[in-house]
Amino acid sequence: MIGFLKRLRRNERGNVLILTAFAMPMLIGSAGLATDTIQWALWKRQLQKAADSAAIAGVYARMAGQDATAAVNYDVGYPNQPATGPNNNRTGYSLLAAPAVDLALPNTADYISPVRVQLRIQQTLPFSSMFLKNPPTITANATAAGIETGEYCAQAQINTNATGITAGGNVNVNLRCGMITNSTSMDAAVAFGSSVVAASPVAAVGGLDTTDNWARGTTLIPFTLAQPDPFADINPPAIPNSCTDFRDNPQSNQTWPATAPPAGSVVCVRDWDSKGTVNLQPNTTYVVTGDMKVNSSAVVNCSGCTFVMTNSTPANTGTLDINGGATLNLTAPTSGTYKGILFYSDRNASLNSVNKINGNSSTNFSGAFYFPHQKVEFTGTAGVTFQCLKLVSWQLTFLGNSSINNNCDPDWYGSRFRGRQVRLVA
Repeated sequence: MIGFLKRLRRNERGNVLILTAFAMPMLIGSAGLATDTIQWALWKRQLQKAADSAAIAGVYARMAGQDATAAVNYDVGYPNQPATGPNNNRTGYSLLAAPAVDLALPNTADYISPVRVQLRIQQTLPFSSMFLKNPPTITANATAAGIETGEYCAQAQINTNATGITAGGNVNVNLRCGMITNSTSMDAAVAFGSSVVAASPVAAVGGLDTTDNWARGTTLIPFTLAQPDPFADINPPAIPNSCTDFRDNPQSNQTWPATAPPAGSVVCVRDWDSKGTVNLQPNTTYVVTGDMKVNSSAVVNCSGCTFVMTNSTPANTGTLDINGGATLNLTAPTSGTYKGILFYSDRNASLNSVNKINGNSSTNFSGAFYFPHQKVEFTGTAGVTFQCLKLVSWQLTFLGNSSINNNCDPDWYGSRFRGRQVRLVA
């Protein structure tokens, strides 16, 4: 026997056999560990994807004032069949427990409404299970939050699949801020023809096409959060019992009303038809129950004023028609209920109504144009000046050749016009 082993030792093929026998456990072990590692990475990746999705769903729910924990469970699919436990959830694996949802994370300067989600599973590894008493636990953590995307000074509140914002023809719009639409259309905001739109970011709940009409450097954000109504908490005043018509002629030059109304009072106008020069009493709210028309020969001046378009039957709320030849110098109040609002339209006005807002080089608007349930066609000529312009409408169309300067003090509007987008932050 000893002689046989000596001969085997001197035989090269015998040495290879011995070395192979000694190496075989290492080779098998390496292959087994490699297989386990790949399997572990696959499980981890799939679980992480589920955690990421659940955290984003939680933030969407939280920002909408809904139950974030319920949204997380629904997104994960836990438990799909309560009678049998979590074996049918959307991760494809049996969770050890319900998703751990942390809503106690504080808001920061960078994000709001954070939601952290942790998912845990136990899976049996093909090779390591021969040596492990218990299957290993795989954990995935994800944190999502609402991230500020910019200030949107042009908003289309339409929430159907119709286009919300349109710029066409030879329009040249320079907003110096962002625009957003709640339209769910794949063409939620469009710019075509020879138009050039300088606004960043451009965002939509639906899709956005990349075209050369968006100015260089424009950030496009499709499939984002719907932008809330910035003035949803502000309502029109009670309509006074006494209302008069306002009509003048092209040769007139007057201060109206002739006597300044008491502080905090409301001046009511049934129909407004400006043709001459009128200096309106400052720091006054003007309620218009019919249409308001400013003709090409008109000059209208008012400081600290708000024009409220409403009606005792809200669906009959009138429209605003400002001719491009008119000269207007209008600024919104800097305090009070209608702070920052120049024109306000009833939220229950007819969707079929169209407001036409034009301007020229002698026109200066400062304040918000708020028509959340009416269409707005915005047309201006080269040189029109808009200070602190905010446009809110159901649908918004830009025509003509406009240059819009937005030089607001950010504190004037606070957070009303700041957009948010949900993103993973950890």
